[in-house]
Amino acid sequence: MDKQIFAALEIADHEIRLILGEFFNTRFNIIKVERVPAFGISNNRITDSEAIQESIKKAVDNAARTVGAKIERVLLCIPSVNMHRYPLKVNTKVESIDNVVTIQDIRRSVKKAMATKIDDSLAMIQAVCVKYTCNGISTRRMPLNEKCTDLTVDIDLLCVDREVAFDYVRCVEEAGLNVMDIYLDTYAIAKEAALFEQTMDQNVIIIKLERQSTTLGLLTKGKLVNSDIFDQGLDQWIESINEKFDLPIDTLSRLLKYNARLDETSYTNSPIYIWANHGETFTMSEKELCGCIEPNVRKWLADMKAICLPILNSNKTTVMITGEGGELQGLSTLLSKELGVDVKNYTPETLGVRYSGLSTCLGLFFAYKDQLPINGQNENSIDMEQFSKTVQYKEQNPDSEEESITKRLKGMLFEARK
Repeated sequence: MDKQIFAALEIADHEIRLILGEFFNTRFNIIKVERVPAFGISNNRITDSEAIQESIKKAVDNAARTVGAKIERVLLCIPSVNMHRYPLKVNTKVESIDNVVTIQDIRRSVKKAMATKIDDSLAMIQAVCVKYTCNGISTRRMPLNEKCTDLTVDIDLLCVDREVAFDYVRCVEEAGLNVMDIYLDTYAIAKEAALFEQTMDQNVIIIKLERQSTTLGLLTKGKLVNSDIFDQGLDQWIESINEKFDLPIDTLSRLLKYNARLDETSYTNSPIYIWANHGETFTMSEKELCGCIEPNVRKWLADMKAICLPILNSNKTTVMITGEGGELQGLSTLLSKELGVDVKNYTPETLGVRYSGLSTCLGLFFAYKDQLPINGQNENSIDMEQFSKTVQYKEQNPDSEEESITKRLKGMLFEARK
């Protein structure tokens, strides 16, 4: 029985996202999801480390109480600030006695690649094995046990702004956690949505729309080739609503995501939200809501078209919207009309995390799982001994709070029948 429990952490621009998940044999299960408001991020850079640390600690403590064990390590997502790719072709002699490829040969290839000199302003986040060539045959799978004397591995070094990467890792470590591994946000999304397999004969553009910014990632030929960040996000849309309706930001965010049908041509004046303030009742209609954000939506669509047009003209391309913006109704339809290509909102299919905003965090699990044979790590995110004791205790003491409530309800029912 193979059980591995990992914690994935994303420091988003307005909240901390933490997912605790379990690989059990061949299945993946969600144990706990935490989303804690956070202040201290501006343009994907940490401006208030202490505030971020407090939010991380709160998310971790909440999740730890659920599993009854301390969370010690996390997988961390790094934003694609000044992302740069170093494509390498590494040749390695197969060293086994019987001339078959082993995992050690692949590890030596990765080690050679990681010794490459990169720009001082950058930090290497990942060494991604894109393709293996053995006996003149190329494959995306590791050619383990294949007989050959020379192995060629195409490896991409994915790098981002050094200061940003170090600040994110330092902030997490100062919050009392160890960082097991780090991955780019756009790479994690691509792993979660299985996008690399879709890019053999077409381009895929990832659009991660969050509160403060929009991140674009370009995938082609099974590789993440570029990412860029633009300072347009949902905050501008929310602020335009707030100028007319003085409501809490969380309320405005929910109204934007779940009450605004952006692709409609006409809207009713029927109220979609009613509230009271100082004894006076107020209402908001869908027409008023969409009227507030229309200029910002049109500007965002025009800017996305200007950015994506050279890529659209080069090859067949599809677009996927994720992040919080992936939860907006009708945005994909508007962008599809603007770009003239297929555009989809992405929602994870895993139970418990069916929110587009959690796509990046969820992708960390699959990115890390794929790397386990190469990095050779065998660590869990939680104290497994403590976790086992908690599970054992609950099995031996089944009178949990939920069960005792059930018993009380049964008792009331039986008493009523007497």
